[in-house]
Amino acid sequence: MKKKTISFDMSVYDTVNDLPVDELKLMHIAVKARKNAYAPYSNFLVGAAVLLENGEIVIGNNQENASFPAGLCAEGVAVFQAGARFPGVAIKLIAISAASENYQVDTPVAPCGICRQSISEYEMRQKSPITLLMMGEKGKVFRCESISDILPLGFDNSYL
Repeated sequence: MKKKTISFDMSVYDTVNDLPVDELKLMHIAVKARKNAYAPYSNFLVGAAVLLENGEIVIGNNQENASFPAGLCAEGVAVFQAGARFPGVAIKLIAISAASENYQVDTPVAPCGICRQSISEYEMRQKSPITLLMMGEKGKVFRCESISDILPLGFDNSYL
């Protein structure tokens, strides 16, 4: 047997205000989107803002449903909306912010597995990486250069 380690580099900003100006603006848009999330069951609100190669910004927020798991995650809403509204335009950056109505979220929140797979499909399709910015309500911001960083050994069309 042989063991192998999979690792990646990630940038960590102490606060959202340490981000470059364009990324700070995108994160503020994600926070605004988060505030309009529909999360009456979990009370966990997530907002996402997607920056496209053409400069357009598309938002999403989580949309829950009493019939679990019929709801949608913020990242999925934003990415699929970007694909529908701007087909063929590459996604450059996704900013994600999460908060709870029950406690303060002070650590960055990463996309769920389904959203990671969905973002991975877009990254594969556009043949260029999608940078992720992830934060809670306050505190540190994580920056990953590609969804493949947080989805190692991802499933793609090469298996089909």
